[in-house]
Amino acid sequence: MTDDTPRRARSMAEFGEIQSRMGSPDSVPKAIAAWKPRPTDVVITPFGKCGTTWLQQTFHTLRTRGDMDFDDISRVVPWIETSGMLGLDLEAPQRAEPRGFKSHLGYDQLPKGAKAIVALRDPRDALVSMYRFMEGWFLEPGAVSIDAFAQGWVNATHERPNYWSHLVSWWAQRDNPDVLVLTYEDMTAEPEANIRRVAAFCGITLDDDLLALTLERSSLAYMLAHKDRFDDLMMRQLSEARCGLPPGSDSSKVRKGGVGGHRQELSAEIVQALDAKWTELATPATGLADYAALQQALRASRLN
Repeated sequence: MTDDTPRRARSMAEFGEIQSRMGSPDSVPKAIAAWKPRPTDVVITPFGKCGTTWLQQTFHTLRTRGDMDFDDISRVVPWIETSGMLGLDLEAPQRAEPRGFKSHLGYDQLPKGAKAIVALRDPRDALVSMYRFMEGWFLEPGAVSIDAFAQGWVNATHERPNYWSHLVSWWAQRDNPDVLVLTYEDMTAEPEANIRRVAAFCGITLDDDLLALTLERSSLAYMLAHKDRFDDLMMRQLSEARCGLPPGSDSSKVRKGGVGGHRQELSAEIVQALDAKWTELATPATGLADYAALQQALRASRLN
């Protein structure tokens, strides 16, 4: 095997090295600076694997009444941070109003002047979903254990952007009228209520036909049946060209969905370490003992 033979990472060190080939260090800051937010713009900006693609599809269905004429959802609801790498013009006309964008930025990193929708998710489920997403794309299946992958979450600090800093930054904005905070769990349990919240926040008139259409086209069954539209086609092609990954990676973002899957996937030691990390990084900023308390607090706020 030669050094340039396409391969996926077989260790976390190699994973980091391969991912570093995606773009120059200044490519993301340049892309962010190129975006000119408008007050009517909507940025869908959860942390990775916390409902971003689901919300992109919900939003795009609502504003277009069901458009599916795209090969990648991030072509019609473009990802701000990667737009420069992909050659996408963030100021190009979109298919309908309001304009919509994807991001994974925390509140402090995102340029101000637009509306933002954020979905939060139990860190244990988000970690499992991220691991499964990377396995078969950037990670060689079976080569890196989920416990090894989890160390990046367990050892995180607020010095670098991560799940914890993202959650803390957006939780502090939950009463900001230009920010809609949701949870993945409530999106799963109450899909109709979630669609109504998104439509009202975006200023989209919701009638019975549009509600029924959006319920159908943002459902797990529908998105699984059309998962080639939600498999990060543009980023997969770029990663294969720049990172030397084998062609045909499994980069589908629509998998099982659901809540609580971490119970079958994570060791007791990793669960305890994630709980301790919540206590260290999230509790001081939120005053909440755990993610369940955050869910309860958000639900209670909707009743006031």
